[in-house]
Amino acid sequence: MTVNTGVDPRRLPAVDALRGFALLGILVVNSAQMMDPYVAEGIRRPGAPLWDQAAVWLVTALATFKFYLLFSFLFGYSLTLQQASAERDGGNATARFLRRSLGLVLLGLAHAILLYSGDILLTYGLLGLILLCARRIGPATAVKAAAWIYGVYVVVLTGLGALATRVDDEEPASHERIAQPVAAYRGSPGTVVQENLDRLPEALLGSLLMAPGVLGAFLLGLAAGKRRLLASGGADRPRLLRVTAVGLSVGVPGALFFASAADGPLEARWQLLGIGVGMLTAPALSAAYACLLLLLLHSSRGDRVRRLFVPAGRLALTNYLGQSLIMMFVATAYGLSLYGQVGPAAVLLLAAAVYALQLALSTVWTRRHRHGPAEWLLRAITLAGRPGRAGTPGAPEREAAHRG
Repeated sequence: MTVNTGVDPRRLPAVDALRGFALLGILVVNSAQMMDPYVAEGIRRPGAPLWDQAAVWLVTALATFKFYLLFSFLFGYSLTLQQASAERDGGNATARFLRRSLGLVLLGLAHAILLYSGDILLTYGLLGLILLCARRIGPATAVKAAAWIYGVYVVVLTGLGALATRVDDEEPASHERIAQPVAAYRGSPGTVVQENLDRLPEALLGSLLMAPGVLGAFLLGLAAGKRRLLASGGADRPRLLRVTAVGLSVGVPGALFFASAADGPLEARWQLLGIGVGMLTAPALSAAYACLLLLLLHSSRGDRVRRLFVPAGRLALTNYLGQSLIMMFVATAYGLSLYGQVGPAAVLLLAAAVYALQLALSTVWTRRHRHGPAEWLLRAITLAGRPGRAGTPGAPEREAAHRG
């Protein structure tokens, strides 16, 4: 993840731009979880003003599920680039990927315990081992496997949701459910860490439930990487327009139903079915988002779009961890202790401000340095900690074609 003055011929700008764009969706969803106990516990906020209801509804409809799938797709795509890089360097691609997975697991555990329990890095580090085993399958086989894994997953989830609609609504004791985490996150740094530790088993279970979706997106990314769909000339404009049209026609109705079931006006008993439908249609909307950005990259505004998103995408790991650091400073006893005191609309505005700041800082950083701090650390682990090869942030070492 890196640039120098905007364009590096050894990287794929489309991959970096998509990753930089996906950071916005990740931040919007995660900030709501980190700042709002009602969102974190899946409880509808009682008596919320209209603007807060609208903010929660829009985040659910437009962002939830969509951007982690896009990130996962890019992770799978990057495996093909890492393999090509290792072959050019004469290195062992398998050993590198195993060390990289170990690095992601370690970073993920630290992130989940110290900052945000809803971490995705641990999941990537573990499921990446399955992706490594599947790296030699053909693109068509990868697409079929992804369709089966994801299809069975969402059919089961949707079926369970359909059964749940027959059960009478039973509103949980919301105040009891949020009182303990509110007290913990506003208490002291020690109670913040303890709360995250207490949530870790639940977070690991959540990662397990997300695993089929992540693995399916990994395999689709692997297939796309083998066909070099994000390289220059990899996807033509008519194809991008077709995928966008289909993605919007399938994804938008599913997203609307999902948000209506999760956040109203549908009754609470529709929530599980809404999740199933939301998961079923999320890949379509994710694909539409990606194709719309690719269309922009190939338009007359392409250079401007690249300058905006590519630097952030090159520092995606640093930015991802930085988002948690900033939001947890605002929310918890690490800093301002505002957990549960800021409405969803204000949290959305805060997330937008944080993202704008990250875009600006990423642009400044990548003019001077090849790697962000977190990227440098993961690179050092991946290359077996050899400083001469991992370099330091800004060292002019030989850059691989692309590192996810």
